[in-house]
Amino acid sequence: MFQTNPLGALRDMTVTDDQQNSAWNGIWYVKTAHFEQGWTVEVAIPFKTLRYRGNGVQTWGVNMRRLVRSKNEFSYLSLVPAALGTQGVSRMASAATVEGIETPAQSRNLEFKPYALATSTGVRRAGAVDDTFGRNAGLDFKYGLTRSLIFDATYRTDFAQVEEDLQQVNLTRFSLFFPEKRDFFIEGQGIFDFGGVQAGNSPGDVPLLFYSRRIGLSQGQAVPVVGGARLTGRQGAYSIGLLDIHTEDDPDAGAAGTGFTALRLKRNVFRRSNLGIMATRRGPAAVSTPANRGSGDASYTVGADATLLFFKSVNLTGYAARTRVPDRTGVTTDGASYRGRFDYTDDRYGLAAEHMLIDAGFNPEMGFTRRTDVRRTFAQARFSPRPRRARVVRKLTWQASLDYLTDARAVQVQAKEQSALFRVDFQSSDSAQVEYSREYEFLPGPFSVAPGVVVPTGGYGSETARLSYTMGQQRRVSGRLGLAHGSLYDGTRTEATYSGRWGVLPQFSIEPTLSLNWADLPYGRFNARLAGGRLTVTPTARMVVSSLVQYNVDAHTLSSSVRLRWEYIVGSELFVVYSDGRDTRSGPNAGLQNRTLAVKGTRLFRF
Repeated sequence: MFQTNPLGALRDMTVTDDQQNSAWNGIWYVKTAHFEQGWTVEVAIPFKTLRYRGNGVQTWGVNMRRLVRSKNEFSYLSLVPAALGTQGVSRMASAATVEGIETPAQSRNLEFKPYALATSTGVRRAGAVDDTFGRNAGLDFKYGLTRSLIFDATYRTDFAQVEEDLQQVNLTRFSLFFPEKRDFFIEGQGIFDFGGVQAGNSPGDVPLLFYSRRIGLSQGQAVPVVGGARLTGRQGAYSIGLLDIHTEDDPDAGAAGTGFTALRLKRNVFRRSNLGIMATRRGPAAVSTPANRGSGDASYTVGADATLLFFKSVNLTGYAARTRVPDRTGVTTDGASYRGRFDYTDDRYGLAAEHMLIDAGFNPEMGFTRRTDVRRTFAQARFSPRPRRARVVRKLTWQASLDYLTDARAVQVQAKEQSALFRVDFQSSDSAQVEYSREYEFLPGPFSVAPGVVVPTGGYGSETARLSYTMGQQRRVSGRLGLAHGSLYDGTRTEATYSGRWGVLPQFSIEPTLSLNWADLPYGRFNARLAGGRLTVTPTARMVVSSLVQYNVDAHTLSSSVRLRWEYIVGSELFVVYSDGRDTRSGPNAGLQNRTLAVKGTRLFRF
């Protein structure tokens, strides 16, 4: 998928099973011009950039969409179901048909992309910041085995140009999910989606069998990636994904040299459905460290899934998976998980029902799991009428859901939630939403919700009311404002959030974020307050300067970064990145804690 605007901006994506992946960076060209009645655009897309079957005369699917923000209007060449919203352009089953395209003879489709990197890193030690200097070089290699099956290899992979994560407030006892931002792992990520959940999105309680952030990261620190290879693409009715990556020992991060392998195979059935299998191997298992490698045995995960899409609105998804993980003594633990889900996603009505089981021993070490030893039953109903001849309101939504979780044996209730929601979507693309929920959670052990505030073991009920308003992106100032108040662990909690965008100029924007939480519990009071903002300047369509600042008021930390990305030749880039972290408290150890300056250049050679 290719997108542009009157400024000649470039945005591209790949689409896998109707799901968009924005990390792909294809080679294509855009020129725009203005005249009295509007603007025109010319786009040139080399055949080498596209993936298709062989050469010669072919039949392709294509759709086109125009978005007029001032009217909140989407126009399509080939209409798509309204229930799909902005994702509808990705459903190729609704695309128009283009006949008679004659593709060129098979080319080598070979790419080399070496990089060179220089870094300066400073860390506070004994009251002073010590600077160290480093350099690195590596290579990415890409070869098209066919026009739609691509082999990638990487050596001494480095991710110095990647923007830091956005901080989040966590008042639960579960791990937070952070999305992948490294281009090498994001490209082709959709192939590894499993069980109806996208690998790049937060899965909630549903486990991910493959979560690429397990590779090259340990205890919040980067681990050197030696290199690896990947095979992704399509061959006839099959989608294929094979990944093998190796990392080095890193005692500071407590990581042993590890090999990560993932295999994904899907076969198309019917018109829009598929059946698939997935297997992963991590060797040695996560219990091994450079100091204590345990048994050295590997951990394994295998699973099978199905996505069955009938008519335009009926979806059935499910999976079954098993894991085998050794402990430090070499004894292996097996675990199983399965899930079945039904969705009816019509524009006016919606229904969903789900049942899922995760054993206590289920542990996909190359994946992500919030909780284990759980059995979940979920149901949801929605009614979304569109008023006739409405000038202000476009759509109304009433929705109710029930979420019920026990342990895997269905003996102990772990959590339950009843919620009701009402939303108004306006013709202006603004929306307003009010939600009320009643929840229950059982804590199996004491839980530290904040420094010095420990919640005892037991069951806790809560009620929460939430109100939010979202302003459409066509406005110079847009974003989402949210307010919530309710009970939390036998106390009270109030929350205010804002995330938005101020388009100062077409080439200059500011994106502020704010998250304020005030909690008063019988076990203590605490605040959790985060403030931040991103500033983005785009002097040209192929150059962007962005800055990210995040201030954690209660942790007394301030982090900031500035990042320049310049595509000086199409496909070749220069990155300059500076970041630092500061302690905002007073005292001898306050002030600058760490800083990093990285300069990285890449050069694409395409044959």
